[in-house]
Amino acid sequence: MILTELGPLTAYRMHTPRWATAPTSGAGAAAQGGRANRPGTLALYVALEPETAVREYQQLSPLMPPGTLVSYTVRIDPVADFRAGYDTEHWSDLWEEFHCDWRELWFNRRVEPPSWVLADEALAAGAKGIVFPSRLAPDGLNLVIYNDLLTADDTLQVYDPTEALPKNQDSWR
Repeated sequence: MILTELGPLTAYRMHTPRWATAPTSGAGAAAQGGRANRPGTLALYVALEPETAVREYQQLSPLMPPGTLVSYTVRIDPVADFRAGYDTEHWSDLWEEFHCDWRELWFNRRVEPPSWVLADEALAAGAKGIVFPSRLAPDGLNLVIYNDLLTADDTLQVYDPTEALPKNQDSWR
């Protein structure tokens, strides 16, 4: 299994304004699960380009909901890196199923999505994140970061030099 160091680089995420108070938490994905995390597993999904972050936030809607674009400095070692595609020489053939409709499988059918099994495989190999192609942004890349696995040698820093991000939920009370 091939794992590589990622970064340092800049990553991006559009946050719902209400939840921009905790831009590194991963708690939103942990609440119900995500493409590469089971419910209960903290995971922060970011993009490696601002355009990809916007498209991922918008999903398939013709309209853009309000959002706050946040930049991060990231360095993580190691990650499962699929920028060049799903290398089945070093990973299982099932990686072609990573882009399954995990929401349909889990929420509508109550079937475990293959992408969760694949994330388990990456985690078991020691990955702290997975870099994978976006299905919504041509040539875009996403990164899921498993927050609980980061160490002092890794970097996940929000770029907020003027402290413009909200600090708590007071604005929404």
